[in-house]
Amino acid sequence: MVSMIGNKKIVVVMPAYNAEKTLANTISEIDRTIVDEIILVDDFSQDGTFKLALDIGLNPIRHEKNLGYGGNQKTCYAKALDAGADIIVMLHPDYQYTPKLIPVAAYLLSSGIYDVALGSRILGGGALKGGMPMYKYIANRFLTLVQNWYTGMKLSEYHTGYRAFTREVLKTLPLEKNGNGFIFDNQMLLQTHMAGFKVGEFSCPTHYFPESSSIGFKRSLIYGIGCLWIGFLFLLARIGIYESHIFRGIRKS
Repeated sequence: MVSMIGNKKIVVVMPAYNAEKTLANTISEIDRTIVDEIILVDDFSQDGTFKLALDIGLNPIRHEKNLGYGGNQKTCYAKALDAGADIIVMLHPDYQYTPKLIPVAAYLLSSGIYDVALGSRILGGGALKGGMPMYKYIANRFLTLVQNWYTGMKLSEYHTGYRAFTREVLKTLPLEKNGNGFIFDNQMLLQTHMAGFKVGEFSCPTHYFPESSSIGFKRSLIYGIGCLWIGFLFLLARIGIYESHIFRGIRKS
């Protein structure tokens, strides 16, 4: 089957870790008339995520050891390209982001206007109502302000986990150079901008609850410092002073 959206093959990738309690609900809301294939990569979960994915009817991939959030995505994207995907939508299986907006992300890319689509929790103004902790909201706004200054972009947030990419983006970016932890998302987004790809946003509600995956304060602090550093490296590369290895070889057109 080929998707009804622009005759493109749309693949949803799900980087999963201990998602047994939320996976079924997430899968149930994916519109299979739009999505051609679902690729779930289980990053050596310690619960029944892998077995449940099999029971649901997926064909999951399981890492033999935990590679981290970024390492999981690297496998997800490689498998999506191998499957012939034209549009790849990353959806967390923790039910924090609604799968009902997958068609929106896919339409943004199939139109040819954008190469990357981000589901922003900030645009709709409902992040705090959805349960985002206040310290995370404040950190999100601060980091976004600084990184917009570093990069010249005007994004509402850099830290959403709801992302969609065209095949060209994934084939162009040197994702293997990025870290295997949570900083991967930020590195990838800044590489996207460095390479000259067009980034669009759509408003996305979010729901925080006990079963949702989330990082604690200490790891959030480490992540925030990492984002500031990556943004600074982007600025240095942008003005021609120093080119970090993660930006080497890609230039904004």
